Amino acid sequence: MTISVLVVDDQALIRTAFASLVDSEEDMHVVGEGADGLQAVQLAGTLRPDVVLMDVRMPVLDGIEATRRITAGGGSNDPRVLILTTFDLDEYVFEALRAGASGFLLKSRPLEELLSAIRVVAEGEALLAPSVTRRLIAHFVERAPARERAPEGLAELTEREREVLTLVAQGLSNAELCGSLHVSMATVKTHVSRILTKLGARDRTQLVVLAYESGLVSAT
Repeated sequence: MTISVLVVDDQALIRTAFASLVDSEEDMHVVGEGADGLQAVQLAGTLRPDVVLMDVRMPVLDGIEATRRITAGGGSNDPRVLILTTFDLDEYVFEALRAGASGFLLKSRPLEELLSAIRVVAEGEALLAPSVTRRLIAHFVERAPARERAPEGLAELTEREREVLTLVAQGLSNAELCGSLHVSMATVKTHVSRILTKLGARDRTQLVVLAYESGLVSAT
């Protein structure tokens, strides 16, 4: 399947560069471009892209609020948002993840990593190195007030599901979960799917956020 991508950035040169890169790939294409968060919301609603490349700091409506509106439905078929940022430990990035973004990528990274990130996000996986995402989340959860520490559905998890959630939050992939739990890939996918449903999370990145905010996983 071809991955449809919406590119949103207030700098025209960056939009053009990213759009050209995406369109050069056989398995993805750009369906639209936006210059601010409001355009991102409008275009995401009409074009229904698989992935939205979203800058954080933009005029009219920032990337955080745009992400929140785009992912508000919580459906598995909603566009997935990939945040593009200048700094890896940026409070805006964490807020974007909380708002529903599936991951983030530094603008300074090689362009090849952007293509890989789009594919990862489109498949619903946690983005790139889990340690980076966990470090970012742990950094801000420790500084944040104790709000939303007990997300709905956490009490409904079985002991096994809580174990799986803990391991996911620690950055283990499905293959690593199989080895750690000594179960099949099908069993792992079933556990992860049930956890996503019970917690109302869209993807693994959101599970990491919930695990830290609930206190299930410690930042230390």
